[in-house]
Amino acid sequence: MSLPEPSRTDPLKPASRKRGRLKVFLGMSPGVGKTYEMLRAARRRKAEGDDVVVGVVETHGRRETESLLRGLEVMARQPIDYKSRTLMEFDIDGALARRPGLLLVDEYAHSNVPGSRHPKRWQDVEEILAAGVDVWTTLNVQHLESLSDVVLRITGVRQRETVPDGVLSKADDIEVIDITPEELRKRLAEGKVYVPETARLASENFFKVENLTALREMALRRAAQTVDDHLVATLREKGVQGPWAAGERIVVLIGGDGMAAELVRTGRRLSDMMMDAPWTVAHVDRPSASSSGAARAARLAEALKLAEQLGARTVVLSGDDVVRAVMDYAHQNNVTQIVLGKRRDNRLRELLGRSLAAELLRMSRGVAIHIVTDRAVEAAEPPARRPLKATDLAGYAIGVGFVGIATALALALDQSFERVDLGVVYLSAVLAAGVLYGLRPALAAATAAFLVYNFLFLQPRYSFAIGSPTDILTLLVFWAVALVTGYLAGRVKEQARRAQRRASAVSALLAASQTLTDADGVTETARVLAEQTAAAAGAKAVVLLPQGDDLTLAASAPHAETLGSAAMAAARWAWEHGEPAGHGTGTLPNTPWTFRPLQGVRGRAGVAGVEAEALAPGSDEERLAIALLDQGAVALERARLAGEAVETESLRRADRFRGALMNSVSHDLRTPLSTVLGASTTLIDYGDTLKPEVRDDLMLSIREEAERLNRYVGDLLDMTRLEGGGLNVRSDWVDVRDVLNAAAQRVSRRLENRRTTRDFPAQLSLVMLDQGLLEQAVVNILENAIAYSPDGSTIELAAYEDRGSVVISIEDEGKGIPTAELERVFDKFRRMEEPTDRSKGAGLGLAISKGFVEAMGGRIAAASPIVDGHGTRILISLPKAIATHRDLL
Repeated sequence: MSLPEPSRTDPLKPASRKRGRLKVFLGMSPGVGKTYEMLRAARRRKAEGDDVVVGVVETHGRRETESLLRGLEVMARQPIDYKSRTLMEFDIDGALARRPGLLLVDEYAHSNVPGSRHPKRWQDVEEILAAGVDVWTTLNVQHLESLSDVVLRITGVRQRETVPDGVLSKADDIEVIDITPEELRKRLAEGKVYVPETARLASENFFKVENLTALREMALRRAAQTVDDHLVATLREKGVQGPWAAGERIVVLIGGDGMAAELVRTGRRLSDMMMDAPWTVAHVDRPSASSSGAARAARLAEALKLAEQLGARTVVLSGDDVVRAVMDYAHQNNVTQIVLGKRRDNRLRELLGRSLAAELLRMSRGVAIHIVTDRAVEAAEPPARRPLKATDLAGYAIGVGFVGIATALALALDQSFERVDLGVVYLSAVLAAGVLYGLRPALAAATAAFLVYNFLFLQPRYSFAIGSPTDILTLLVFWAVALVTGYLAGRVKEQARRAQRRASAVSALLAASQTLTDADGVTETARVLAEQTAAAAGAKAVVLLPQGDDLTLAASAPHAETLGSAAMAAARWAWEHGEPAGHGTGTLPNTPWTFRPLQGVRGRAGVAGVEAEALAPGSDEERLAIALLDQGAVALERARLAGEAVETESLRRADRFRGALMNSVSHDLRTPLSTVLGASTTLIDYGDTLKPEVRDDLMLSIREEAERLNRYVGDLLDMTRLEGGGLNVRSDWVDVRDVLNAAAQRVSRRLENRRTTRDFPAQLSLVMLDQGLLEQAVVNILENAIAYSPDGSTIELAAYEDRGSVVISIEDEGKGIPTAELERVFDKFRRMEEPTDRSKGAGLGLAISKGFVEAMGGRIAAASPIVDGHGTRILISLPKAIATHRDLL
């Protein structure tokens, strides 16, 4: 027997394939004709010459549907035994082996029989699509996971078989099979959907007109949503700028004023009126603007939280040009509606068309603008005033000091030179005050410089009176330039401060993320989180973790803390309800700590507390601390899951190996010992009375069982060497044909009625390896093949080479290995079935072979079935090396 080309059958070299296309025939309920339409379309594709195969189709006894199967290739189903019954399921392995151009797989949401490769049919379809096969399937809208609760409320029926929404979203094509509820009920009455008695009950329950109408609406809307998502993705990929009015998308623009909550509710109502259109609440953060007050920041945070509660997506944009930031976002996300509020603007800004509403109307090409006016005529909210601090007074004093220095320099220059522009000297003082201390000190310095320059250097001197019109113009220009220069310098200073704060926050988050990632274990992660939070907040911080039915203090910083009963009560509330508690909240506000739940991806990981009044609401410090706590929650969850996974895996391995070892010791080792003991006892007690042929048979049994016992002990020792790292590889140039011949000779006595064939080329490259280890690996594989091959079968040994390796192939004619078990065939103590050889092994042979081959730098793999659903092939790939003449000598 000649071997096939390695590039086509070698599992060591899998080929990558392009993903197949998925088309879903979507309906509102059973009986609308999804399967019927799918088969009609498939017959058209078949007539056009395409390779169409029916993987599985449920006709439910409908003659019209069954007639469409004629002329189409229908795959046989796979029998699966379950609870003393044989059930027929879709044969995924047969479909992968057949690999048609188009495969029909009915009932996408079907649950497979326990024992199948995948629990759900949609998972079978995913594997087939990954193999490059196009698939058509059918689905009822009530089987979507996100709609299961809605369908339950409408119809009173809980759908047990569901499909994740994301799977349908990835479908390349969706065809809605739609009929009116009246027509479907007519088909139901005519017996085209169910048998008469079942149809009557269904008509009175699930198939009510109101139920079918609601399901029909959901099917149409879900298909439209998927098509809209595909449109957005396609146009983004092609770089086409939006908006594309295929579906409504709403953005509500809010600030920190009193209209924020009202705008959010308006956006929710607008979304409802537009058939639950997707909507987003956006806020534009201006880096150059001065920090807003605590009240505005708190209102903004409450409005964003309200938006999330009402089902909106929230986003914070950044940019000094608010209009440009909003319109860029709108064009990138296919926004068709923008909602914003309008308070009483400055009359001059309105006349000049410089209000936010006017500028958006001017820039919004293709986007509708909804302007919500303030219902109550309220007084304008006064700007937040920061109380003066010692550093502010120092800035004013130093600014005036710069003017004094400039005055002294100007007096010296005025006495030394006849004509000199002294205004530039004062302008330098204003600029220095603005760069060093910001806007307000710069404005104060500009005013002082104006007064001093007028008093000392303009005629009449030593008076604030101005004698010349030219001097008036000079003073006005100087004052304007001084004010503008101070304003710009102060603005640059403020922007630099904000940028520095943002950079510091980002650096702190990156450092905290790295530190949390490097933390080992839950306790260490909690300690790091407490330290990072305390540093960000500038106050004490604690982290509490669940232990049993209560919370325990796991870490605190900057030093050990103890919590009183009131603080623990607030922490327990935050843990149980998932809401902040303690100081500054609506729950136990008198507690001297503020506690926040640490919400991970799967659930709450613990609770973190910060000392009261440490964080101002809406401040940069609060945002940084919250971001740190979010990172810490994920890190704690990851550390806990990692610890549980290690513990679970250790217990699982220990239990598996303990059971396997006990089975090996109690059965595989005791069986040959019992045979040896029985035969030797018989020879001792009755040796003189036994016939010569009986004595010879007993002696042969003793030898065979002793050899078998020796092999088991040798396997256990080899496995100990592999796992303990004590394997010593002694490499030399070897011809694998010699190794195969030697291994075949070693097992020749165990072949009995089986035979071996050898297929070696005349020339074969040498490989650098340990001949003893390779020979033992081949012997183990041959013994496994003998044990699982029937009498009279053939075991083939072959060798060939490709560009980079020499490949050994050992093939038997046994029952074969199920595809799902191929990856586990090299596990320790693993047996696929009861071997045909009575001297079965301990299940270590292939595991040892794998360890030996990989220790020499090779690879090993199994393939099955080989011919007619039977046979197993073990392939060993050994890397070739170039041998020099000196090496061979």
